[in-house]
Amino acid sequence: MTKAEATRSGILQRAFNLIYQKGYQATSIDDILVDSPVTKGAFFYHFKNKEEMGLAMIQEVMYPGMYETMVTPLTNSANPVEELYLMMHNLLLKSPFFQVQYGCPAVNLIEEMAPLNTAFKQALSKLILQWQKAMVTNVNNGKNAGRIKPDTDAEQVACFITAGYSGVRNIGKLLGAACYHTYLRELKKYLDQLQ
Repeated sequence: MTKAEATRSGILQRAFNLIYQKGYQATSIDDILVDSPVTKGAFFYHFKNKEEMGLAMIQEVMYPGMYETMVTPLTNSANPVEELYLMMHNLLLKSPFFQVQYGCPAVNLIEEMAPLNTAFKQALSKLILQWQKAMVTNVNNGKNAGRIKPDTDAEQVACFITAGYSGVRNIGKLLGAACYHTYLRELKKYLDQLQ
């Protein structure tokens, strides 16, 4: 990695950490640069404005991290129902990418920015749609293998799981990780009914 690439990556990682904790609109460029060896001039060398930096953060920091946690575990699974459950279990309880008190960075940005900014909405849609597509493929593969009931609507399953995840991440900000365990127990019952 070149020095310029390392600088850009450092800016994006620092921005991600602050935006995850404070929100996009509450985080300024100056906040990102405080206690950083990066100058404002270097920031503007890499990004023409805060919006461009925010979109790069989604694409270059959030997308790879979330893909690895939310999509990869569902590819080529031998037991689709178990893989769906384990993906959610690991996502909620074991992923170092997320902190309970701050919820999910993607859900937070969806709530904050999707109604206000079309470019953010499109970038965030890519994250969610890729995840849902992986779930749909997982369920359809399970149907084809005879492991999931043939009348199961894969798109509905993906929508249900996504909506539940979004909700429990937000409730977790208030009630802590205990609500994740309750959600996971009910999710397991739901997924078991698909077999």
